[in-house]
Amino acid sequence: MTDTPAVRRVQSDSPWEERIGFARAVEVGDRVLVAGTMPLTDGVLQGEGDPYLQTKIAFGNALESLGQFGLDAGHVVRTRMYLTHARDVEDVGRAHKELFDAVRPVATMVVVSGFVDSRVLVEVEIEAFRGDTP
Repeated sequence: MTDTPAVRRVQSDSPWEERIGFARAVEVGDRVLVAGTMPLTDGVLQGEGDPYLQTKIAFGNALESLGQFGLDAGHVVRTRMYLTHARDVEDVGRAHKELFDAVRPVATMVVVSGFVDSRVLVEVEIEAFRGDTP
């Protein structure tokens, strides 16, 4: 029989976690996965109409969850950005570069048809690795 790594979960103030039944972030072994994160503060949308600001806030929220495991942007190995308009690629990309330029995680940017709140322009995910970082 093999040992199963311990699993730790954290929650945030997102109203969707309770409604849908998911954790904001989960740590398994050396990996921490952060769920799709919107630009919400205390359940209220921030940066309405501004894809750059929404991206910064959403990644800030995701990184805050990562911090609960003692990790930061330097541990991020993958990011995903979902946006509702291709016209916002430059703004979303600029926000990503400001946050992760020194780290250079693998990244995916996908245009989607929408989110549960139609005012949301961007949702992000991050994956981090707890190991030796440069």
